[in-house]
Amino acid sequence: MVLHKGTPTEPDRKSGANPLYAGAYPALATSIRLPHDSLAEDPLPPDTALQLVRDELMLDGNARLNLATFVTTWMEPQARELMAECVDKNMIDKDEYPQTAELERRCVNILADLWHAPDPTGIMGCSTTGSSEACMLAGMALKRRWSKLGRAGKPNLVMGANVQVCWEKFCEYWEVEPRLVPMDGDRFHLTADEAIARCDENTIGVVAILGSTFDGSYEPVAEIAAALDGLQERSGWDIPVHVDGASGAMIAPFLDPELVWDFRLPRVASINTSGHKYGLVYPGVGWVLWRDKAALPDELVFNVNYLGGDMPTFALNFSRPGAEVAAQYYTFVRLGREGFRAVQQASRDVATQLADGIAELGPFELLTRGDQLPVFAFTTKADVEGFDVFDVSRRLRERGWLVPAYTFPENRTDLAVLRIVVRNGFTHDLADLLLDDLRRLVPELDHRPRRRTAFHH
Repeated sequence: MVLHKGTPTEPDRKSGANPLYAGAYPALATSIRLPHDSLAEDPLPPDTALQLVRDELMLDGNARLNLATFVTTWMEPQARELMAECVDKNMIDKDEYPQTAELERRCVNILADLWHAPDPTGIMGCSTTGSSEACMLAGMALKRRWSKLGRAGKPNLVMGANVQVCWEKFCEYWEVEPRLVPMDGDRFHLTADEAIARCDENTIGVVAILGSTFDGSYEPVAEIAAALDGLQERSGWDIPVHVDGASGAMIAPFLDPELVWDFRLPRVASINTSGHKYGLVYPGVGWVLWRDKAALPDELVFNVNYLGGDMPTFALNFSRPGAEVAAQYYTFVRLGREGFRAVQQASRDVATQLADGIAELGPFELLTRGDQLPVFAFTTKADVEGFDVFDVSRRLRERGWLVPAYTFPENRTDLAVLRIVVRNGFTHDLADLLLDDLRRLVPELDHRPRRRTAFHH
């Protein structure tokens, strides 16, 4: 969560409200003033309050045109209806809402099957508010498992510099040394050799990302696991792998079934994913699974009463609505394997065709083309001097497109790119409209004086 300072954004203003917003009492409009720092004395009619808040929210970007976010921005009306019916159910109250807890259990089992758990009856897993909480839980399990080995020294976690910031937060909050593998040249993510070079007896685990947020590429999980197998033979260090499959763990099972990255690898101890990314559910729901009980130390698990018995739970958050879990189960019921395959294939098809279209425009060079995650990154060619990626991002925003431009991490801060995330609901037609806008703006930019623009993302 972003922290907001409690300072006034602007002085109080006189009312300028539309008197028709006040419904049956138009004179009420003369006293309407939206609260900025303190509550008003009197209530407003619900329709009036709705309209006033809705007006301000028009200033937000259009979520459907947000090509920066991985988070789901479209669901069917039936899913919206189901979520509205479940928004008042508190997920933490397993005994009061036993069927919602049962749907959570079924979702865990479905994911265990998708990720080839060796013994589905021995799997441990739970829902979370998103992948960030799921990563925190997985990291806690890795650290607790390491602490039981009785080794001296500070624990460390090996991962690529392209990891999501939640992993750096985990290391800071739980006092773990982050051993980040920097990018180098055209290597934009973790490799087996680079991972092994940073491991020692105090390494609690290696994080492999199935789908980098920087460019959409898969990290070589099987190669990393094999290298760790060899390291154990030489040193005796049994270092587990956690797969951060925030996006790819809901893509690979359907589009890349031959790719071995999951619990088929004995070295993989845990996997997380975001239900609210390519799990096709509105925010916020995530999932984390451990291959067996040995991978999740008992002392981290608490038991709650559930249908007269005990139900194990592991979470950082407590109260949260059951709507997202119900929506995840709805999506599993609605789509099945073939439906998921069709939806994810459509996103990949749009991504690869859009990437090819952008490459054909001339001034752009692709880093990836959307054939793993439906995500790709591109930059301007070396001979383009009239504009840069930040200029392109700014001009696309004028048409409503939200396409982020950013520099890569340490060692490759010289590389600035644009990244496009294709999600369910972003159609070939919308992709063609984006290409049309790029065709129009590139000649305009190429004749403008170069103007540097700062960027934050």
